[in-house]
Amino acid sequence: MASNNIKLLTEKYITGFCSINNGIVAKDGINIFAHESDLSGLLLAAYQHLQLTYPKFYKMDNLSKLGWLAAEFLLKDTFNKTEYQPEDIGVILANANSSLDDDVKYWESIKDVASPSLFVYTLPNIVIGEICIRNHFKGEQAFYIQPEFDTQFIAQQVGYLLDKNIMQACICGWVDVFEQDYKAVLFLVEKKKTDKSVVFSAEKMDEIFNKD
Repeated sequence: MASNNIKLLTEKYITGFCSINNGIVAKDGINIFAHESDLSGLLLAAYQHLQLTYPKFYKMDNLSKLGWLAAEFLLKDTFNKTEYQPEDIGVILANANSSLDDDVKYWESIKDVASPSLFVYTLPNIVIGEICIRNHFKGEQAFYIQPEFDTQFIAQQVGYLLDKNIMQACICGWVDVFEQDYKAVLFLVEKKKTDKSVVFSAEKMDEIFNKD
């Protein structure tokens, strides 16, 4: 949760945000897709809605699918990555359950034959890898485990990396899955101001995150 204001050296802006929660995909506060189903059905329907051809999607676990889809919706039609070098774009994420959804499934699998395809996803930062592979991002990456979305901590990490010119743009936010309990809220943070951008702060992330 956000608490005290964080002093940032240079202005940074949230130039877009996306959420996937309760069967609804929203971008910049506007619902753009809804599907009444379990999590697997929702993720597949959202992927089909994007009309993409990316066979690797089908091999991902639910955590990676959720984060990957949220990033796709976040960046679609509004982010020109060619304005940056691949090394200038980073990803900073957090959740509460780590890779527990896959850990449980993998534990069940070893009672018969251990599943390598599940074992691959028993690390939460794999979702960052999937996002970066898709978009050719090569900047700083970090995944934090927190009991709840600590927007002040995330704002501090992102702010430092942008202030020090380690990154010029960043996707940050929350991606969490355990069984049918899920939520993703991603923010695109840049140094440039746009018509729809708002000043990047822990308080603003908190406000957007808690609207769902």
